[in-house]
Amino acid sequence: MSSREVILNRVRRALTDVPRDEVFPVPRDYARAHVVEGVLELFAEHLRDYRAVVHEVAESELADAIAEAVVRRGARRVVTPAGLPPAWTAGLAAATCVPDGWVYGPIDDLSDDPTNNRPKPAAPHLTIAELDAADGVLTGAAVGIAETGTIVLDAGPGQGRRALTLVPDWHLCVVRAEHVVASVPQALERLVPGRPLTWISGPSATSDIELDRVEGVHGPRTLEVLIVRRPPVV
Repeated sequence: MSSREVILNRVRRALTDVPRDEVFPVPRDYARAHVVEGVLELFAEHLRDYRAVVHEVAESELADAIAEAVVRRGARRVVTPAGLPPAWTAGLAAATCVPDGWVYGPIDDLSDDPTNNRPKPAAPHLTIAELDAADGVLTGAAVGIAETGTIVLDAGPGQGRRALTLVPDWHLCVVRAEHVVASVPQALERLVPGRPLTWISGPSATSDIELDRVEGVHGPRTLEVLIVRRPPVV
């Protein structure tokens, strides 16, 4: 029995006398957000503060913007997760896209199936060595948070498993304006707790006790974000 199973079994035993449908109210009287206007601009500003490369594009410009970013990077092999919209890679050569077939099923009750939040191989999937050999990865995102400059991936369609955005050295991420919220509380309302969430605030970086910054230790050295603007109201 693994350590994980031991811990989960202890939790289950401790909850045996608690009704499964029992709900405890949580106070929500704290400030839900500190900004109301300029949310998208604040999101882009904080991304740049974290040394991410940021571009704002229209929906009609997205495929070209992706192709241009790949050319600028000199990337020859870009990982594409299952469920990525085909239109996004329309400007890329077929040989450039390296598909990964792992997908996540719906989250039900983790106590009944503690493995149902793990990826399922729906198609051929890449090994860690193959991910390491790739020049980058292209994904979408579930939510963007303006106040913290954070992008959240929930392993949904077009986002893939965690390894896809941790192993390659370059992450090109598409964030739609309508998915950007002001604060963490607002972001949590859009996320499912049982999903494997990845919270990204800029490219991977760490510092030692002398504050020498080293990038790319725990994830991509470069984060490039394409923010897709809302269409104008006619």
